[in-house]
Amino acid sequence: MDVEQGASVPLPPALPTPDPSGSVGRIPPPRAPSRGPRPGCAVRPMEPEDLHFVVTEHRAHFPDGFFARLGRRFLAAYTGTYLTSPAARAYIVEADGLPVGFLVGVTDPAAHRHHVIRAHGRGLALRGCAALLVRPGLALHFTRTRLARYARKLLPGRRRQAEETTAAAPRDGITAVLAHVAVLRRVRSLGLGSALVDRFTRDAAAAGCARVSLVTAAGERGAGPYYERLGWRHTGETLTPEGRPYATYEYPLDRHPLDRGTAQ
Repeated sequence: MDVEQGASVPLPPALPTPDPSGSVGRIPPPRAPSRGPRPGCAVRPMEPEDLHFVVTEHRAHFPDGFFARLGRRFLAAYTGTYLTSPAARAYIVEADGLPVGFLVGVTDPAAHRHHVIRAHGRGLALRGCAALLVRPGLALHFTRTRLARYARKLLPGRRRQAEETTAAAPRDGITAVLAHVAVLRRVRSLGLGSALVDRFTRDAAAAGCARVSLVTAAGERGAGPYYERLGWRHTGETLTPEGRPYATYEYPLDRHPLDRGTAQ
């Protein structure tokens, strides 16, 4: 199966927002770094036992995502690929010992896609087909919006050609991808979202990545202003296969000191 990149959830007014005079694409002056989340809160690696929580919150925060619409079983299997891939990172943030948020991302998208196809492709394909069989409306939607794209990526000849093209293209460093991040609404004023993002950017920098990329819903539904406050640069717009507009952001890792934290 293809690797789905999701969007960051909209953040409520309780979280910091940029100065109204700022504009998309401008990077505000960085704030003094903090030491991390509030006392009693901590970021840790995601474990298989966390999948029930992660799947529940993923479906709650990203209900329109195609993988979420395939159901809990498929989504749990797909999310599990982040736990087995050397090119992926997955975290849980806890408050008072209970999970209250998560983040998944990849530090090498091509390597992660290769791992997913080789190690989990057959199982994901079977689960996906089973889910579509009992969801005829979604199956028709898949045929119209994704079947051709998936076939191009998954057929051996096409996949090999794409990999050769990617290898031949000039590169100025790997772009890590922050795929999904979500925090329970009741704790969104504690700096936990930025703690998750900071952990991922640190690990991406340690892995040698040049930058981190993400997408979030365009306009008021998205979290763009929040990421701009943390130093992310708006780089453009993109459309989902359904035609929904999303904004793309990047964070250059040459500005991310490994011994300091991200602003809360």
